[in-house]
Amino acid sequence: MPDGRPAVTPLIVRKLLVDEQNELFDARGMKLVEFPGEFGRIRERTAALLATCPERFKEGNLLEQQVSEIIKNGIKHGNRCDPCKRIRVWHDFRKRVRLIVEDEGEGFLDLEAWNEFYRRRQLALHAGDFGGFLDMASYRGPASDETDGGNSLIAALEFWNGGMIYNRKKNKIGVVRWYNHGSDA
Repeated sequence: MPDGRPAVTPLIVRKLLVDEQNELFDARGMKLVEFPGEFGRIRERTAALLATCPERFKEGNLLEQQVSEIIKNGIKHGNRCDPCKRIRVWHDFRKRVRLIVEDEGEGFLDLEAWNEFYRRRQLALHAGDFGGFLDMASYRGPASDETDGGNSLIAALEFWNGGMIYNRKKNKIGVVRWYNHGSDA
């Protein structure tokens, strides 16, 4: 800069959005899989879902981990591990990975609180306040248990580069990941 001060990079903080009318909820042309919310079968259900996914989208096991986490959240937090409740997953693996996952629960009630936590966390990191950043190492909401920390959701915001959108009830999420694989993508 002319006055000798370094340029300040503006901070852009991603967040979880609620948009019932978002195009990510348009399931036309997508395949639907529905299954009981059995917590012990999450990895099996994820593997079956991704069996038709092109290898170029799988990124080792990163895609499997992200899809598994969304299904796990629906089973654990949405359906409260009730095997009588179902999970519905619409999927499309043409040109990108796009999913819509819906549970039968009451929705992600702490979404706004989580967004505020994440905003403050990113502001601390951006400002170089590593103590403040470490104080916000994980999110604990009213319904969190010892295995919850919100870190999977932080990773998901980065992974789903085309967005993470919730319906109004917040029990249905649409996500998309775009890939840059040249003309075949």
